[in-house]
Amino acid sequence: MKLVIQIVLWIVIIFLGWKLYNSVMGPVEFNKVKEARYAKVIKNLKDIQAAELAHKEITGKFTGDWDSLVKFIDTAKFARTQRRDTSYADVAKNKAFGIDEGYFIEKSLIDTLGFTPVRDSLFGGTDRYKTMMNVPVEGVDAKFELKSGKIEKNDATYSVFEAKVSKKVILADQDSDLVTQELQVQSVDGVNGPDIRVGSLEEVNTSGNWPKIYDAAKEE
Repeated sequence: MKLVIQIVLWIVIIFLGWKLYNSVMGPVEFNKVKEARYAKVIKNLKDIQAAELAHKEITGKFTGDWDSLVKFIDTAKFARTQRRDTSYADVAKNKAFGIDEGYFIEKSLIDTLGFTPVRDSLFGGTDRYKTMMNVPVEGVDAKFELKSGKIEKNDATYSVFEAKVSKKVILADQDSDLVTQELQVQSVDGVNGPDIRVGSLEEVNTSGNWPKIYDAAKEE
């Protein structure tokens, strides 16, 4: 009986030790996984952001269709321009004052020097834009949700877009209690809210909702 009690006590001690270890190291390991995955996700979102901004610059609007965005990158080109200032005599004004010259008109001219493929300018000739819509987490088969639209503000119409993915998708294999806590994060050094996103359908905003620390993060 004494031996049985000792065995039971050792089992209890080991179990409590394991629980204590998990309560301390669980969040530590969770944060490591979370930060590594967030860095990869944000890298893709930055590519999407750059592609959408180029699309807006050239076409005048954002797009909410992946096929359309990829086709745009495959075919579109940025115009390389040069601005120069020039001036010439204001004939009408000079004539009105009875002089040959004295008044000039200042004007800025934009010269087109050539064209650069959007693909080369944004992605250095690589084809990673063809997979930027996929959530880059091993074991996760999902795409970022992409939408575009228009909003009215101050009597003007603006084109907007938003690309996002739920933290639940990114952290699907992690501890559910820690994931629930992460969905409610509101802090200056965290990714606030239940999603990681860039852009907005509710305001004129093309930025991401991640803190600056991720802008310098390296993919692990």
